[in-house]
Amino acid sequence: MDLGLKDRVYIVTGATRGLGNATARALAADGAKVIITGRDEKSVEEAAAELGGDVLGLAADNADPSAAQRLVDTARERFGRLDGILVSVGGPAPGFLADNTDDQWQTAFETVFLGAVRLARTAAAALGEGGVIGFVLSGSVHEPIAGLTISNGLRPGLAGFAKSLADELGPRGIRVVGVLPARIDTDRVRELDALSGDAEAARTSNEARIPLRRYGTPEEFGKTAAFLLSPAASYLTGIMVPVDGGYRHGF
Repeated sequence: MDLGLKDRVYIVTGATRGLGNATARALAADGAKVIITGRDEKSVEEAAAELGGDVLGLAADNADPSAAQRLVDTARERFGRLDGILVSVGGPAPGFLADNTDDQWQTAFETVFLGAVRLARTAAAALGEGGVIGFVLSGSVHEPIAGLTISNGLRPGLAGFAKSLADELGPRGIRVVGVLPARIDTDRVRELDALSGDAEAARTSNEARIPLRRYGTPEEFGKTAAFLLSPAASYLTGIMVPVDGGYRHGF
């Protein structure tokens, strides 16, 4: 199936590893030109070199108010256009109500929520018909996850913003989608499993609750996200797509 990605230009934030990196890889493999970001310059350069093709690495922090415009300007200057953006960011600090400090909440709000809003707003001003804005969210959009109180507080709000944005930008031919990972085998998920004190037992327990009985791979997530960002998904907007092996049992 031709996704129509050849020579299209995308920004993927938080793409030095994990879900953002897997999505950038899938986009580039189908011929897209991609700008990837991360906070550490060396890591970004290494990730871009490893991905190869028309992939440009740029050090940027989603919480930096100047980052969004710099990324959009770079896409236009380097590749002459912008077709879409996937806003991905590392998960906020884990913890329960009594564990998380004001500083942790503030940092997460600036990075996870306000940074995403700013990136989407800036991209929306630059995109034309056929453009797309994607958000990497979480299964916590639908159901809180124990021990991830900050994520539970912020992700549903960002999903609501994405849905509002889809309604607002639809008449301009711009789509907005959310992707909801659950237990994908990334560094982040392995770190969360380890918090239990027995990472192997935590994984076994989680896998038992997944209908497919295994964690997903970053590649499986990346291919799904690339499809949603592609012209092949041109009539999909305002949706939240779970990539979770059936972990969420509701409709």
